[in-house]
Amino acid sequence: MPTMLLARIADPSADVLAELAARLAPALASPDHAVCSLPSLVQAQDKPLAYLYLPADHGRPDWLEALLPRAQWTVLTATLVLPGASAHAAAPFHYVVEADVLPESEAELNAWYITEHLPGLAAVPGTVRAARSLAADGPRHFASYELASLATFESPPWLAVRATEWSSRVRPTFRNIHRTMFRRLPLG
Repeated sequence: MPTMLLARIADPSADVLAELAARLAPALASPDHAVCSLPSLVQAQDKPLAYLYLPADHGRPDWLEALLPRAQWTVLTATLVLPGASAHAAAPFHYVVEADVLPESEAELNAWYITEHLPGLAAVPGTVRAARSLAADGPRHFASYELASLATFESPPWLAVRATEWSSRVRPTFRNIHRTMFRRLPLG
């Protein structure tokens, strides 16, 4: 499965985010750029946090290490990626759920994500993409949802998927949980 590098950037300044966006912009135009063709930079809506996603096979350029000396880096390995009901729409919002789970509940969590939860949320109108990954550091389970609007997150179909009986059984086994709504930052 594909892997990505994730930089968790706590308390990012506007200057750092602007420089990141400017330096990463050429990657969108040139596949030969040192960072490659698919960087993504998102900023949390309600806390001082930003996430930078990079293709794992290109490593971290020196300028990035210098710009983000306190970033927490991890490798994400995708386990399931599903196109959403609105797969061809723009996705200005990026919702992330990170969690650990009780060891005895790992099998049920995996079955729930694969069978019900991720497919259900992917099928909600306004979901552009739903993905599940395993993180090398930090909370192990990492789910992300690309959304066309914030209304998707509060819609009756989204809330119905979150309110199933199976969801109610699995959620109490989560530990170290972080839920964050991000807004995608333009590069360039």
